[in-house]
Amino acid sequence: MVENDSHLSCIMYRILALAVLLLAPLTSFAAEELNLYSARHYDTDFSLYDRFTEETGVKVNLIEGGSDALIERILAEGELSPADILITVDAGRLWRAAQAGVFQSIDSPILDSRVPEYLRDSDNLWFGLSKRARVIVYRKSEGLTKPTRYEDLADPAYRDRVCMRSSSNIYNLSLLAGMIETAGSEAAMQWAQGVVQNFARPPQGNDTAQLRAVASGECGVTIANTYYLGRLMASSEAADKAVVAELGVVFPNQAGRGAHVNISGAGVTRYAPNKTAAIAFMEYLTSEFAQRLFAEGNNEYPVVGKATGPISQLGEFKEDQVNAAIFGRRQAEAVMIFDRAGWR
Repeated sequence: MVENDSHLSCIMYRILALAVLLLAPLTSFAAEELNLYSARHYDTDFSLYDRFTEETGVKVNLIEGGSDALIERILAEGELSPADILITVDAGRLWRAAQAGVFQSIDSPILDSRVPEYLRDSDNLWFGLSKRARVIVYRKSEGLTKPTRYEDLADPAYRDRVCMRSSSNIYNLSLLAGMIETAGSEAAMQWAQGVVQNFARPPQGNDTAQLRAVASGECGVTIANTYYLGRLMASSEAADKAVVAELGVVFPNQAGRGAHVNISGAGVTRYAPNKTAAIAFMEYLTSEFAQRLFAEGNNEYPVVGKATGPISQLGEFKEDQVNAAIFGRRQAEAVMIFDRAGWR
């Protein structure tokens, strides 16, 4: 039944895509338009699209959805797909899209010069646009020894004091994938098992839920993406300010490989009708204006330049420079390790 549904969905997408092309005289995908499929759901991004249109005259047509759903949609649409660009919020999904043949390699000296090698595909299939660090957050009044490495969270000293998201969360999968690459599978397994033994509660909630649990004393330490911290830091709500006051932040592994960094990134689709406009749009997203808006509007780290806004208060840090493609390449092994460790 599932295979039949999938087949029918594929047929439906192709019929819709064909209809779009047949209506081209009425809804043209000419050079003055750009068709963006995006898994980013941040209001500030609309300002970027509007500014691009003002500067170039190119209208941005936006289709939003989850990363996996958008990838499947583009594959189902095939050569008839109107998509010019796919944006996702995790490097592992960018890698998955590249493996499925969603992207085409592009030649852009501007992107090559702006985006560091470890934040882009080696064949120029996709490029990072913004960053988020996965940091350790602890309760300052807890009295626990302050952790300095991800590995510390597996120490028995933190027994019953660790809160975490589920193992299926893409940010945890990418973190473990990076650990597998740098420390090896055996070390990654030992870490996952040790963290599970230290759980204060079953994995649940998003990063914000972990931060609130630490602040309330339900647990003493967690791992979270920096933009979740930035949102609380920027909030005018008294309850959020109280949470931030309780939290201490550590950029892990500064004496070693550095803190894990994931990206939001994009690539030009294989059958992009408006390839030239698509490349120009990606170059625009790495411009000074766009990078500042990513940082200040959504509390992300820019891939070009230094942080601004609330997260700049956290200070500078050393990044783990393992290529972001590893987060996808090692993802299946990360799933297996989490499962064997009992991290649900």
